[in-house]
Amino acid sequence: MSRRHPIIVVTGSSGAGTSTVKNTFDTIFRREGVTAAVIEGDAFHRFSRKEMKGELAQAERENRNFSHFSPDANEWAELEQQFRSYGEMGRCKTRFYLHNDAEAAPYKQEPGTFTHWEDTPVNTDLLFYEGLHGCVKTDKVDLTRHVDLKIGVVPIINLEWIQKIHRDTKSRGYSTEAVSDTILRRMHDYVHYICPQFAETDINFQRVPVVDTSNPFIARDIPTAGESMTVIRFRNPRGIDFPYLLSMIGGSFMSRANTIVVPGGKMDLAMQLILTPMILRLLEIRRAQMQ
Repeated sequence: MSRRHPIIVVTGSSGAGTSTVKNTFDTIFRREGVTAAVIEGDAFHRFSRKEMKGELAQAERENRNFSHFSPDANEWAELEQQFRSYGEMGRCKTRFYLHNDAEAAPYKQEPGTFTHWEDTPVNTDLLFYEGLHGCVKTDKVDLTRHVDLKIGVVPIINLEWIQKIHRDTKSRGYSTEAVSDTILRRMHDYVHYICPQFAETDINFQRVPVVDTSNPFIARDIPTAGESMTVIRFRNPRGIDFPYLLSMIGGSFMSRANTIVVPGGKMDLAMQLILTPMILRLLEIRRAQMQ
């Protein structure tokens, strides 16, 4: 952690909805005049799309577990180094993974490749990470020790799969069968490297549908916000003004002493009410340290 150069992480599995949460942070940053350096988790995959296909084929021949969630498929040590660098100096390096033709065209590269490493801008207020592995903690790396605010985005598993299937088939051109195979291949790493992160996070946002999602592989539509509730769990509820939140968010209620449940359509409002004071507090501490 760094009082002078704070780091915020949003972590969640593929299809969890971290990109939607990033949009809420963008709104807060814009409204409050916060200048953020941004790191995307995909930038720290180890292999290009073509290379990854070769690695997956080799792992299958060797009957060896391997997926995008695996340690061997990611540059976690490099990500930790960049977190450390930002915490110490307020700058670090990052790059972009180009998912499709639209993203790749400005760089005149093929989709599924990386841009060159570049320094983040100077004079930023904080570092913001969004991706799969922002709170990974193993015997070799510990990203959590560098992060000041850790947010988990964790829809219940069937909803997560529905969102992934719809995204990958509609936006990335995969078949439902291919996405299903990916989900199955990643399950071991999901259990060992994705789930444990949510024991490290400060706040978890878990969307729970109130419609039938019992077979996510045949679901025609993603449950809407109005067809969901959001469970918000605080690791340490001390200092959280629950009466204020309950009064501001219609239809909300407490399910445990550290948990508030809000209508799915109020998730963005809840995030803004909860996260804005936390972000401003980090910046107050930063300003005091910089004097």
